Amino acid sequence: MQKLFGAGVTAALSFAFAGEALATEWNVSLWGKRRAFTEHVEKLAELVSEKTNGEFTLNISYGGLSKNKENLDGISIGAFEMAQFCAGYHRDKNRVITVLELPFLGVSNLEEEMAVSAAVYSHPAAAEEMAQWNAKLLMTSPMPQYNIVGTGEPRDELKDFEGMRVRATGGLGKAFEAVGGVPTSVTATEAYQAMESGVVDTVAFAQHAHLSFGTINQAEWWTANLNPGTVNCPVVVNIDAYEGLSDEHRAALDSSVSEALDHYLANYGELLKKWDSVLEEKGVQKVEIADGEIEAFKAKAADPIREAWIADMESQGLPGQELYDLVIKTLEDHRSGS
Repeated sequence: MQKLFGAGVTAALSFAFAGEALATEWNVSLWGKRRAFTEHVEKLAELVSEKTNGEFTLNISYGGLSKNKENLDGISIGAFEMAQFCAGYHRDKNRVITVLELPFLGVSNLEEEMAVSAAVYSHPAAAEEMAQWNAKLLMTSPMPQYNIVGTGEPRDELKDFEGMRVRATGGLGKAFEAVGGVPTSVTATEAYQAMESGVVDTVAFAQHAHLSFGTINQAEWWTANLNPGTVNCPVVVNIDAYEGLSDEHRAALDSSVSEALDHYLANYGELLKKWDSVLEEKGVQKVEIADGEIEAFKAKAADPIREAWIADMESQGLPGQELYDLVIKTLEDHRSGS
């Protein structure tokens, strides 16, 4: 009887430990606070937990695990299993996806931004480069075209950009530089202070970020239609952690990506619908830039910056022209429904 009892306890303990082994917790490094930009990650966590009956959980941290410019480094050393970052924060580490930050690509909505991002993320060159950081591209964080807020007289002509100190990263920064602006790449969390202290005159953000980081509260005007481009901010996972998942947990994660992105698009769409009322409430003037001024901006920024980017990528052994062509073809296919 004693032997049978001992065997039963051992079996029970073994089962308990096996059950514990099935539970998986991932740490996720974001920054700022919960906002439209992070809703797909929040939804992903919800879906993964539901599909695995709570056995796979994503513990989301807003700034508690890493600085936003160091999230890719944290992924590379396994400090956490999932993170979000923006390409413009460290262009030398994620050269391939910076094609998505070229100015005036012609992307007109979030669905198109999501389509071109998915195409580039699926390119072997993108996967190979991210693998150098032990990172796998999981999903994008599609954002609308950036526009700028500022104080004083609206900068609604190209000549007004001469000497303008603007918070703009990546390709956007180069675009403003091409027309005489002085870009600075302070992080999103530093933008309000930079504007308040006069380090920058203007800040380029998508709508949600102007709200989340408070720059709209400093603003007297906002450019409604400048639309010079956007930044690309993927969500990545640590490759070792991803490959170490059970088949069930990996399937739960992979199958939740499209659902999470659908939720993101719907949520961001609601924010865009309310944007005009936000401007009115805060007393911010909506500035429309004349078509001729935008065309002049494109002439100085779009073609030269694109050609320089392609040449730079090709000189580093990366398929710059192929990546740019992929973006344009994806846009055409998306619009034609093919």
